[in-house]
Amino acid sequence: MNIMSLINALPGAAAQGLIWGIMAIGVYITFRILDIADLTVDGSLCTGGAVCIMMLLSGHSVGVAIIAAILVGMITGLVTGIFHTFMGIPAILAGILSQLSLYSVNLKILGKANQAINVDKYSLLVSLRYIKNVAFYKNTLFIVAIIILVVVAVLYWFFGTEIGCALRATGCNGNMSRAQGINTNFSKVLGLMISNGLVALSGALLTQYQGFADINMGRGAIVIGLAAVIIGEAVFGKIFRNFALRLIAVAFGSIIYYLVLQFIIWLGVDTDLLKMLSALLVAIFLAVPYWKRKYTKGSVKKGGAN
Repeated sequence: MNIMSLINALPGAAAQGLIWGIMAIGVYITFRILDIADLTVDGSLCTGGAVCIMMLLSGHSVGVAIIAAILVGMITGLVTGIFHTFMGIPAILAGILSQLSLYSVNLKILGKANQAINVDKYSLLVSLRYIKNVAFYKNTLFIVAIIILVVVAVLYWFFGTEIGCALRATGCNGNMSRAQGINTNFSKVLGLMISNGLVALSGALLTQYQGFADINMGRGAIVIGLAAVIIGEAVFGKIFRNFALRLIAVAFGSIIYYLVLQFIIWLGVDTDLLKMLSALLVAIFLAVPYWKRKYTKGSVKKGGAN
């Protein structure tokens, strides 16, 4: 195994990790703030990519294409929110229904199973070819890092507003929030819209980065998002206490996840097993806090008995 091949692959893995980090921040909003496991992301990621690529192929600018992708992504969150709040469907099932519906929607948007775009013919914001031998202001790592900082700054401001605080309160204690006059259904729908808007933004950037949109590109996205959230909290949880820093930690978690995957690929592990390995990685990081509590509790009991 050539160590240089691994080193050469690391910038690309880091760039992909940053792009997926935006999606992971969206997952953090529903999973940690709203306390909802939203499975819509497996569909809305592809929706963002599909809308972006079709807008670009239709002659629109990359800025318009990305904005359109974000807005359509927010609509997917709105649909899930309506399923959950207005129709009374449990959140996890509402996400599954939206995800299932989005497969057909995405197929209609794309017109076929996949669409490709050439960076030589279209002006793209990010690309795999913008990793090396380009000016720093065109480098994908630099551009996506700036986008993440802007996203984190906007979210930090938003969650400090009255509406943002209401959203956070809804996730902490829905009954108490309702008793204080907060419209928890509105907060849930808004949270799902923001989350899936970010996921769609990630999908739009991912499509440009890899040069194509595929109907299955979002499959397993929730696992990657959860992995980034859990890894970010496990590695940086004791260091990053501030809300904005926690969001950045999630993006770092996504980078670590992709660097680990790149290392596994470099070791020669069968790529067909990557999804299973991803699931096991998430399971282990989810289990670590439980093991810590169990071990600490056991030690305290043992010490007390003595």
